[in-house]
Amino acid sequence: SSYDAIILGAGAAGMFCAATAGQRGRRVLLLDHSPEPGRKILISGGGRCNFTNIHTAPDRFLSQNPHFAKSALSRYGPRDFLALVEAHGIAWHEKTLGQLFCDRSAKQIVQLLRDECAKGSVDLMCGQPVADVAHADGRFRVRFGDAAFSAPALVIATGGPSIPKLGATGFAYDLARRFGLKVVQPRPALVPLTLGGPEALFATLSGVSAEVVASCGKTAFREAALFTHRGLSGPAILQISSYWERGREVGINFLPDLTEGWLREAKRRNPRASLRSALSAHLPDRLAETLAERLGLPGDLGNLADKALTGAEQRLWRWAFHPDGSEGFAKAEVTAGGVSTAGLSSKTMEAKRVPGLYVVGEAVDVTGWLGGYNFQWAWASGWAAAQSI
Repeated sequence: SSYDAIILGAGAAGMFCAATAGQRGRRVLLLDHSPEPGRKILISGGGRCNFTNIHTAPDRFLSQNPHFAKSALSRYGPRDFLALVEAHGIAWHEKTLGQLFCDRSAKQIVQLLRDECAKGSVDLMCGQPVADVAHADGRFRVRFGDAAFSAPALVIATGGPSIPKLGATGFAYDLARRFGLKVVQPRPALVPLTLGGPEALFATLSGVSAEVVASCGKTAFREAALFTHRGLSGPAILQISSYWERGREVGINFLPDLTEGWLREAKRRNPRASLRSALSAHLPDRLAETLAERLGLPGDLGNLADKALTGAEQRLWRWAFHPDGSEGFAKAEVTAGGVSTAGLSSKTMEAKRVPGLYVVGEAVDVTGWLGGYNFQWAWASGWAAAQSI
């Protein structure tokens, strides 16, 4: 029952940390309450796992300490994990914006991690709850089901509460607090936003998508936005949701490729055209119809004042939505916030005041953009901790 390290959580960060430490000669026990390891990995990327992003950089991660992720990300980068993927014979492709996916299935990444753990002689146990964790005399003691284990090192890799239907909980935060670590308030990230009040009328556009620029404050993303029966989703909205807070507005530029005066030019070319038809040349018909109705400029373009057309342009370039919330942890791809980086070493992920205690992956207050960044943080932070165990 004695190990060099016990790792709680057999997700991306936990499995990779276990495999890396095991291959360094450490005797590692990997525990998870789920019946099988890597459950979130299996549903990621539409079942093909967006396992990294070749454009990974520290500025694509949110944290109360924006510099914290630099050390781990610089020492284990996307090319390192890609080399491992290729060594396992897994075919991959770049989808867009540096996002790398398996050609076939996310199951291949889970199998890669299992094989790497086996190479490191990691003992993997699943399907029981962690009943208790204690610390005394420089050793951590863990009760897992009816069994008890001990080690001088304990790694918290149990993630955040996003996607609870897969068994996700706030266990990492409860355990971290017991050891005196502070927790930045967890919140859903990479999550659809909901609309209420007058904006709920946009629900009639459910299923309509368009490429837009979504912004919140000084942050903006250009990708597709999707209207849903509850509000707004799609990559652009998931990205901006990580920066959104209740009470703030989200701006949508519906026509990012058009320049000032395009409506006056459309009026000059075809004065008998309606605003709706002018918008339909650039947007899906249902969206064009709804926006034209909201702008409230009926009749032919030729009968509309240039000032009114300029005002319509400005609104279409910064249409203000006021989300009343998000779809919560149930639909959030990741959790923002988490164990505060102030209490951790950026080089080793070890707790500064509790020698031998490490926190990695999503449990830490480091949250990446959509598109493979959070997997890369899992690999990098897990690798960094494994070098110190």
